[in-house]
Amino acid sequence: QVQLVESGGGLVQAGGSLRLSCAASGSVFNLYAMGWYRQAPGKQPELVATETGPRSANYVDSVKGRFTISRDNAKEVLYLQMNNLKPEDTGVYYCNAPQSLAKWGQGTQVTVSS
Repeated sequence: QVQLVESGGGLVQAGGSLRLSCAASGSVFNLYAMGWYRQAPGKQPELVATETGPRSANYVDSVKGRFTISRDNAKEVLYLQMNNLKPEDTGVYYCNAPQSLAKWGQGTQVTVSS
């Protein structure tokens, strides 16, 4: 059974950086491209970063140039490097496979203060 465990969130000032991690057990990590979702308060989850190939990804316009998705296949860990954070980046971040959604993890809270 797939298990997704996100970590690395926290409280940071605008302009700061965080690196999120997603430990993924099970086959979804190895079989599918992974992505990071953000759920802002009172809103639906938004897919902000998606792998499209070994070294390529798509990003929502609001995070382009600031966020980078990557993975470590040996460790089965997905990362999201977030730089120059803005208050509008605040939310709970989840990882999952957009093409084959697994059970959602608990997410990790990111709060960016202005």
